[in-house]
Amino acid sequence: MKVHLRMVGCRLNQSEIDSMARQFQGMGHEVVDRPEDADHFVLNTCAVTQEASKTSRKLAREFHRSNPQAETTVTGCYAQIAPKELDALPGVSRVIGNADKDELVSFVTGEGIKVFDSEPIERTLPAQSLSRTRAFVKAQDGCDNECTFCVTTIARGRGRSRAIDEVLREVNTLRQLGYQEAVLTGVHLGSYGQDQGLIDGLARLVQALLQHSDMPRLRLSSLEPWDLAPGFFELWQDPRLCRHLHLPLQSGCDATLKRMRRNTNQEAFRALVHAAREAIPGLRITTDVIVGFPGETDREFATSRAFIEEMSFDGLHVFRYSSRPGTPASRMKNQVSNQVKRGRSAELLAISDSMEENFAARLAGTQQNVLWEQITAATPEGFVHNGYTDNYMRVKAVHPRNLSNRICVTDLGEFTDGVIHGTVRL
Repeated sequence: MKVHLRMVGCRLNQSEIDSMARQFQGMGHEVVDRPEDADHFVLNTCAVTQEASKTSRKLAREFHRSNPQAETTVTGCYAQIAPKELDALPGVSRVIGNADKDELVSFVTGEGIKVFDSEPIERTLPAQSLSRTRAFVKAQDGCDNECTFCVTTIARGRGRSRAIDEVLREVNTLRQLGYQEAVLTGVHLGSYGQDQGLIDGLARLVQALLQHSDMPRLRLSSLEPWDLAPGFFELWQDPRLCRHLHLPLQSGCDATLKRMRRNTNQEAFRALVHAAREAIPGLRITTDVIVGFPGETDREFATSRAFIEEMSFDGLHVFRYSSRPGTPASRMKNQVSNQVKRGRSAELLAISDSMEENFAARLAGTQQNVLWEQITAATPEGFVHNGYTDNYMRVKAVHPRNLSNRICVTDLGEFTDGVIHGTVRL
């Protein structure tokens, strides 16, 4: 079977689609890059915004147009909350909710593989099957918080954590396959282990991976700005832990945060950021911000903007509030117009560009380890490489040798168009 896999949304969806790809390959099926070459499609959908749902439907239709004879299996959050809408699309033969997602490969192939059987199969994958240098590893799923804007809790269910030994085994398998970096993902990664009665679960997991794996880089994906155990940032004394934290704020105004039912406020978030920066030299902190949440007045937005500037983030992900059916926020009064949302979004995006430029300027003239992930072109001087520093800044360099999937010391220079230009030292 030739399978084309695609995802929409977060890094958790990416980790799931990557795991499916390894399972398909380990069972002897071919994963293809071009939809027109596939006889089966797998789509992992997202429902966090209206745009994400729209993109999910669009991809399903594109798959069918690329090969009308192929079947499409759809899963993910949008499949969980709107299965009938997806089932009605042309070419869709199977809609699998999040609860059964781990068995998707078994459903598609009919070969009966279980999740606990996948590790030895994945271990036998040939080196040429690697398509990435960073592997996304799901450590946790679901969420027990009740943010009023979020549909993910509805789609993913309550928080639940994988066993430490299971995550460690997967990371070690990925290392044997040649990966240089593992990214721990989850809906609410900071709550890892709480369903098992652990208040310091994530710290324990990270310690286990640092002690019992030789993965060169370990990265944490998005962390909600609460539930982190005291002394958590001391883990970064190990240089293999990447110096980038994405701490979703959503709003810098306490009144808005209260309506969002976020478990933080300006005072708590400020203390967290200061503690992280004090403990981790060279740390890059980015965040998520929602503009136009119901009831967000001009004054609330100004308060939020001022706090964002005070925190001196190193980049922002800006989202215009999107009403999701079934969430409390969708029923709130004083919905904000699209025109106001667009204006506020543009303001924060401009600030984000400036923040990223400022962080890049601090890196100029320094030497950083860069994981080279892909070659984008070839010139008379050599290959054009693209990669990332451990604090997740994109770097471009020309070198006569193929450096893909290698970590190299690199002199960093000017920053233009979102990329730092560098010179590799070998």
